[in-house]
Amino acid sequence: MKYKHLFFDLDHTLWDFDANAKETLVEVYTIFQLENKGVIPFEDFHKLYKIHNEILWDRYHKGFITGEELKWKRMWRTLLDFKIADEELAKEMSAKFLEILPSKKLLFPHTTEVLDYLKEKNYDLHLITNGFEKTQHTKLTTSGLDIYFKEVVTSEGSNSVKPQKEIFHYALNKAGAQLHQSIMLGDNLEADIQGAMNVGMDNIFINHINVSTTLKPTFTVTNLRELKNIF
Repeated sequence: MKYKHLFFDLDHTLWDFDANAKETLVEVYTIFQLENKGVIPFEDFHKLYKIHNEILWDRYHKGFITGEELKWKRMWRTLLDFKIADEELAKEMSAKFLEILPSKKLLFPHTTEVLDYLKEKNYDLHLITNGFEKTQHTKLTTSGLDIYFKEVVTSEGSNSVKPQKEIFHYALNKAGAQLHQSIMLGDNLEADIQGAMNVGMDNIFINHINVSTTLKPTFTVTNLRELKNIF
């Protein structure tokens, strides 16, 4: 068995972030009565939030903004698109969003089936996630994924973010894993695949949405079940 330690990403790889975030945004939209404030229709609110969220996550990955700024500014920027310059409201919405989101349980197809299979084969499973410590651990517990992973490394807990080398070194050290026995599995080409390449770690691009890339991952799969062919 070439690999012993499998390091998974969480959001967009196992835990269906987009589906869970949309469900959460529907609740936030209702709780804060955004329709009455002229934030209509919900579909526009959702679409604009996703755009701002992506831009701000990119800035967070690159070290231009803090996690705290990311959390509320994605709401604030979305409200600004509807001519609402209310920082207090944005911060309240952000807090409620982060309170509800981790309670969602939607996973990608075959997630638990494949994790069960890998555990039975005696692989050591770990997580490296660019998320917040409390939020990610709550997601894992609520969705029942916590039972599968020995070590959970978050960007907040390690004080570094993928694709920085430091978070990978931190995770390897925490798991007591040798580089040649380890492989990174994730959906994000920059954070997960390029990040693993930066430290010389083999990697699997979990390409749920069939994007093309000039990077050359060690393996590429389009759904989680295909991992059984590799392991």
